[in-house]
Amino acid sequence: MDKRKKIKLKKKKNVIFIATVCLFSTIIVAFSTVKFMNFMSDKAKTEYANSKVQETKKISNEGDNKNKNTKESASNIEILLSSAGDCTIGTDPRFDADTSLPTMVRRHNNDYSYLFKNAVPIFEKDDITIVNLETTFTNAKTRADKTFTFKAQPEFAKALNLGSIEGVNISNNHIYDFLDKGFKDTIETLRQYNINYFGEGNKWIKEIKGVKFGFLGYQGWNNNDKFMNKLKQDIEELKGQGCVVVINFHWGEEGNYYPNSIQKSIAHYAIDQGADLIIGHHPHVVQGLEKYKDKIICYSLGNFCFGGNSNPSDKDTFVLQTKFSFNNNKLAKYDVRVIPFSVSSVEYTNDYCPTPLSGDDKDRVLGKINKISTNLGFKITDSFN
Repeated sequence: MDKRKKIKLKKKKNVIFIATVCLFSTIIVAFSTVKFMNFMSDKAKTEYANSKVQETKKISNEGDNKNKNTKESASNIEILLSSAGDCTIGTDPRFDADTSLPTMVRRHNNDYSYLFKNAVPIFEKDDITIVNLETTFTNAKTRADKTFTFKAQPEFAKALNLGSIEGVNISNNHIYDFLDKGFKDTIETLRQYNINYFGEGNKWIKEIKGVKFGFLGYQGWNNNDKFMNKLKQDIEELKGQGCVVVINFHWGEEGNYYPNSIQKSIAHYAIDQGADLIIGHHPHVVQGLEKYKDKIICYSLGNFCFGGNSNPSDKDTFVLQTKFSFNNNKLAKYDVRVIPFSVSSVEYTNDYCPTPLSGDDKDRVLGKINKISTNLGFKITDSFN
């Protein structure tokens, strides 16, 4: 082989060698890169996993703190109850229709919210509102043989919903004004509009913020053994279910600003058996408050949205608000305040729109209630003590 061929062969071998070295170098670099990327990926995964663990711990701690705060708030809670008096949402068909409650609503474009529009700002801020429903929601025509018989068409029950009223006492001397049919129609209407009711053998239990309230209603005309035994049994039943017991009594004498001996006897006995708050109505005027064994008795709230009189001589009324304080779901105490109202937004007639009083009129009603109240140990105001 000549020199020229040897040189060519040598160059060819060198090229092959260099190519081989480059190929192996490329493979090594590629392999190292893959390993490095896998390493970095594992590290990133680890870091991500660690971050998620920390995040989970943070969420868990926040949850624990939230649960702790919830438990703390649940152990000390307040519940606000508003109570108002006679609501005769309707009229006696024998009354002058031009001055009746239904006609007043018609004149306000059939706006059923008209009746309680001035009370709603108070009622919507409480936990529960109750009133005495002293009417029937019925189209029945056969009435009881008595001086006054009240009714309204069933759709007037909307006023209660629109008024932020959750429950009504039906135990009074007008619930049977249109006999059994009127009574049954009223119950059916209340159910239709999801309005809770109590009285006439019905009990209403409502759980608020984890606390049970039990509502009872009675016509309290006498304190004979039969009545008192039934009262005791009903209170014991609700207390056995862990309820705070609120009782509405329809009682007393019309036009009398002071409770009679029967009212006092029934109220004291109810508290002796475990009742927590007593609310009264029927006299169509306000009566005082009494403190008995650290419980409050409100003997009469007076009228409120009252379609039974187009221009009552005494338009004073009030909303009793009771603020219940609980510690670990146990009633620790409660305070009351009185919000003076007039049954009408104007002085010269009854426009059936109960309205809070202010200024001198508010002070006058507060002074009146303080004067006729007994054994309270504190001054009644429109603020909680």
